[in-house]
Amino acid sequence: MSIMCWKGLHICSCMDASIAICPVFERFQSVVITSGTLSPLDMYPKILNFHPVTMATFTMTLTRPCFCPLIVSRGNDQVAMTSKFESREDLAVIRNYGNLLVDLSICVPDGLVCFFPSYVYMETVVAAWSEQGIISNIQRCKLLFVETQDAAETSLALENYHKACENGRGAILLSVARGKVSEGIDFDHHYGRAVVMFGIPYVYTQSRILKARLDYLRDQFQIRENDFLTFDAMRHAAQ
Repeated sequence: MSIMCWKGLHICSCMDASIAICPVFERFQSVVITSGTLSPLDMYPKILNFHPVTMATFTMTLTRPCFCPLIVSRGNDQVAMTSKFESREDLAVIRNYGNLLVDLSICVPDGLVCFFPSYVYMETVVAAWSEQGIISNIQRCKLLFVETQDAAETSLALENYHKACENGRGAILLSVARGKVSEGIDFDHHYGRAVVMFGIPYVYTQSRILKARLDYLRDQFQIRENDFLTFDAMRHAAQ
């Protein structure tokens, strides 16, 4: 347990994830943990404090032609496309992200879902796209909806996104990898013909709670900070 004081408030945060799953292990003799987002497996026995009898990883088949995973590292002007912190204000990078989305909106039918690393970065990119005329180009092909930090606004945007996909107009939903849309909502069939991730969703590393948890994991389980941050980012990307 970590206790911090911030602006006169005492914030309590549990650093030990094994406390939450401990009652499950105590109640049942056999527990099977399975998910498509459990990679890498060796991290979970450490942070959940259990000794697995067996662990197995099954590769996902990409033989069906409907799957086409791509990593786009450069724009059509050969400028590197990256969401690294020092490059986030680079207008050339932002423009290439926008041009990529325009091209996808032309060739991808129905719904297209995009994920950004954070709300702040998404707002910065959308504002730049508006000034560069990219938003207008996108809206010639599809309707555009944006997730916000307001739950009511996001629910309305998601509802209208579904309607646009249903009636054949097509739509793009801009959202955040750690936001409301990314957790528990299925974009199956025509709701998600393509998924675009603008960068890897690393957590905000200046958070006091995160720093306390990283210290705890390092001291208790000898888990290095970079290893956990990468593990956490990959888990959210696979979500």
